[in-house]
Amino acid sequence: MTRKRVTDDQYGQLQRRMDEVARRVDEGTLPFDLTMRALQSFIEGKFRFADGDQKKPSRFQPWRTIKLGTGLQTVDDFRKAIKKIGNRIGEYANDILGNPEFITTSTKEIKVDLVNVSVAELGFPNGATRKKIYAKAKELGLKLCPAEVGPQLRLQYRDQPMNEWLYIGMEPITDSDGNLNVFRVERDGDGRWLDGDDDFLDHVWDGGRRWVFILRK
Repeated sequence: MTRKRVTDDQYGQLQRRMDEVARRVDEGTLPFDLTMRALQSFIEGKFRFADGDQKKPSRFQPWRTIKLGTGLQTVDDFRKAIKKIGNRIGEYANDILGNPEFITTSTKEIKVDLVNVSVAELGFPNGATRKKIYAKAKELGLKLCPAEVGPQLRLQYRDQPMNEWLYIGMEPITDSDGNLNVFRVERDGDGRWLDGDDDFLDHVWDGGRRWVFILRK
């Protein structure tokens, strides 16, 4: 009988990672040819770990750099700019945009590096609450986004793949019904949207949900 080299749990982790790679190739966030070459290098034993790679978690790389403080100051400024280029604003996003808790970050233009990461990639394949997601993200060198990242990402992310939903890792804003909401940037068959999602107490976000944070410098 051949001795198993990994535990059932380790095998499950590997399978989930492969499923995640396949999903991201399918949605277009990973290039097919490059991914296939990388996998083939593993199969052929050509990949070599650098010293310490197996001991230290890999650092996140910037996914997208956007600008904040672009001169849009009022809520109406953002609404008009978003709609002007063919984007749409959902009911929840429109509601929290109008809340005084929504403020612009800077009076002068700055750039921020964003990271796009799934709940599973943060270490929660079976899902986690927002509180746990945020705590883990901070532990791994990420920080919460100012609320302005939501509408600014919608404005600057014109090439978003179809059926991609991204949740903004931000301090939730209370909507008119008293519920906590975060921005969601998505694209579906009806177009590119800025919307929002309720974050009810103890709500568990599943492992496939993708969140956007700022990469700490």
